[in-house]
Amino acid sequence: MKFDMHCHTKEGSLDGKVPVEEFIELLVEKGFDGMLISDHNSYNGYRYWKKNVKDRRFPDFVVLKGIEYDTIDAGHILVIMPENVKLRILELRGLPVQFLIDIVHANGGILGPAHPCGEKYLSITNTRKHRNQLAVMDKFDFIEGFNACEEPDSNRRARDIAEGYKKPAFGGSDAHKAECIGLGATEFSGRITCESDLIALIREKGVAACACGGSYFAGTTKNRIGRANNVLVQSFWLYNHLGSMWRYRRRHLELKRLYIKIR
Repeated sequence: MKFDMHCHTKEGSLDGKVPVEEFIELLVEKGFDGMLISDHNSYNGYRYWKKNVKDRRFPDFVVLKGIEYDTIDAGHILVIMPENVKLRILELRGLPVQFLIDIVHANGGILGPAHPCGEKYLSITNTRKHRNQLAVMDKFDFIEGFNACEEPDSNRRARDIAEGYKKPAFGGSDAHKAECIGLGATEFSGRITCESDLIALIREKGVAACACGGSYFAGTTKNRIGRANNVLVQSFWLYNHLGSMWRYRRRHLELKRLYIKIR
């Protein structure tokens, strides 16, 4: 089965340009069997699909619920939870990566770094604490090995990490625009109908569960604005830390609820 495992929708990501229904239409036209909705710190795109599109169109197309979580110390992490698990804290960005790993695994989910060798602050190997973060690489369940919006060298190094740690490599478009949709793909060796199927496949087959690849999108912000992109990259650090501070109390309350539930 062929999936785009990194998708941003208009309903769920502030910088998403394509409504989820149009997103699915384009993937179906390109021969995809499914997608992972991975909006930034939000499940709103998935919620919109479930309420307004599911069971009305594309009955054979599989939509998985995911999230691209902004950690405070390791960049962006893709998270996939079982379909019956709802964790509000995953929509409150700013957790340290070790906390995120523990929470996801304690509740039956899987996770892995998005574009691990990409832009500074957004990617685990290019954070200020990257040496420390490499120590947690073996605790991830997969690595994003192909991202259509990254440079070829970035993806090559990501695949090297996946091979070195013997992790499955996912591929996705990271599409925010229609032109990018479906440029990255993951082909899975087993049948997937829901999040639990995917989680079980990754745990059972490991690196044999999937293969990734695709082509590159030339219309990224970095390609369009050149050196000015460095300003955006540098500003992300401030944006992420201010956002983390803003959500501190809400995260703290959610962590307390989770701790009591686990006990």
